[in-house]
Amino acid sequence: MRLSVIGCGYVGLVTGACLAAAGHEVTCTDIDTERIRRLQAGEVPIYEEHLEEILKSAREAGRISYTADAGEAIRAGDAIFICVGTPPKESGEADLSAIDQVARQIAEQARSPKLVIEKSTVPARTGLELQRALAAYSSGGKSTFRVASNPEFLREGTAVGDFFHPDRIVVGVEDESAAADLREIYRPILERKFHCPVHKGTCPTSHDAAFLVTTINSAELIKHASNSFLALKISYANVIADLCERIGADVKEVTHAMGLDPRIGGQFLSAGLGFGGFCFPKDVQAFIHLAASVGVDFDLLKATERVNKQRIDRFLEKVRKALWVVRGKHVAVLGLAFKANTDDIRFAPALEVVKRLLEEGAIVHATDPEAISKAKTLFPRVTYHEDPYEALRGADAALVCTEWEIFRNLDWKRAKPLMARGLVVDGRNLYSPKHMRELGFEYYSFGRA
Repeated sequence: MRLSVIGCGYVGLVTGACLAAAGHEVTCTDIDTERIRRLQAGEVPIYEEHLEEILKSAREAGRISYTADAGEAIRAGDAIFICVGTPPKESGEADLSAIDQVARQIAEQARSPKLVIEKSTVPARTGLELQRALAAYSSGGKSTFRVASNPEFLREGTAVGDFFHPDRIVVGVEDESAAADLREIYRPILERKFHCPVHKGTCPTSHDAAFLVTTINSAELIKHASNSFLALKISYANVIADLCERIGADVKEVTHAMGLDPRIGGQFLSAGLGFGGFCFPKDVQAFIHLAASVGVDFDLLKATERVNKQRIDRFLEKVRKALWVVRGKHVAVLGLAFKANTDDIRFAPALEVVKRLLEEGAIVHATDPEAISKAKTLFPRVTYHEDPYEALRGADAALVCTEWEIFRNLDWKRAKPLMARGLVVDGRNLYSPKHMRELGFEYYSFGRA
């Protein structure tokens, strides 16, 4: 099928690449002309595992192209995926101005019937407004537009694998023909009939994804409800961690036992610095605002948000207590991305930690496998190191802020003589307190003695 993708950020670029890998003909566009130039030159502007190889393969096969002309992309596709940003306003409400702008472009530039698919995370009722906007902006009704919602459930760092091996594919539609078209778009993935870069060949058929057809409002609500529930689990684990610290229990022992109950599950029960990134914080805010707009007080999510914001305060309390005076101290920050296996630093807890340390006069050295170039533009005063051991050299304290595997496997026996003081404040609970003490470190983490 001929598909178009509007927006080449984390969601749009992964969506376009994976649909091309599944055999479709994909045209991508973005308002950022420099990003389009880089993609046309064969560069990949974001880091995501397997993304570079599938983009290269799709480009060589002639199944993906890029254009800065949105009209060209709109006319090229029979179905158009909208993957633009919906950032939060100061009120927490999702800013849908980019969606509205795309609706105007589609209505003005389309020359044939189009299936317009929301991929961006939007509050419920957006699809109905999008349908209304397309009709309003279409002069003379020269094109017919059908609207569908197809929320993404991609985790940054594993987005390609998530796209090819989904638990469920949700499509919100108002007519059966749109559902049939979306099923056809995803048929190669549902039937595992494509070359999978994750498995280096045809995908195994042991896992069958559910293809769920709902109303548009339900599909939009499913995305917010899912992300908000996962955020709630993280904040719940963090409150349990605070309780463990007060009564002398071990949060890892507690959450591990909880997670063995299949009704609960162990994922997203990790205590630490809390959640960040562009999805969870804004989705929680948007869901709270949506509920309030229809007279529902989502107090549970307000508490989730409040607990998450307190994590950095709790972390820095541990740092101040251990260092006594922060000013003038050499502090090594291990990790800048909001999570491992991505270069995304949007709403990353590590960035707030760095900001506060600089305000308090600390000398900050930082390291991250992928996010250094992006962090440099925000904090030019920080000294950056590709090698984590160089970041630790002469450090009065090491602060673990992102759960990269390279940090999980650090040789602390090697690192200790490099440091001015053997102090580690672990914001991701990566290490065994007993083992770190045996190595001679003063070690602090969340929810453990």
